[in-house]
Amino acid sequence: MAGINKAIVVGNLGRDVELRYSQQGSAVANFSVATSEEWKDKQSGEKKERTQWHRIVVFGKLAENCGKFLSKGRQVYVEGKLQTSDYEKDGQKHYITDIVANTVQFLSGKGNDRDENLPNNGTGQDTGQGFNQGREPDDDIPF
Repeated sequence: MAGINKAIVVGNLGRDVELRYSQQGSAVANFSVATSEEWKDKQSGEKKERTQWHRIVVFGKLAENCGKFLSKGRQVYVEGKLQTSDYEKDGQKHYITDIVANTVQFLSGKGNDRDENLPNNGTGQDTGQGFNQGREPDDDIPF
């Protein structure tokens, strides 16, 4: 039986999207998404918060759309698979885990100039429009 490798995060971009192209001409986008959790410390009653950072990698047309329409602070829904790679630095092995996204949905977020070009016209409301890797967007979506 095959296993399941699926990751879903909803959070805010920690930096602008880095868009580049491979030697074969395929678009590759990299960005980071922050997710936070809050709780109340049982002993002190103090409110606590922890933020996790998730590295996202996107390919193809979806990568181009991310590079064009996403920026720091924007809220996104990301769905994909976990992929771990390793490298050696100063004789020590390091591991990096990325989410290779096949779906990125643009949600409400911090206001910026790019919001007016998104499907929700900057209203801050999720219209349910996003993109899936390997599938062309609907014709009525303006990008």
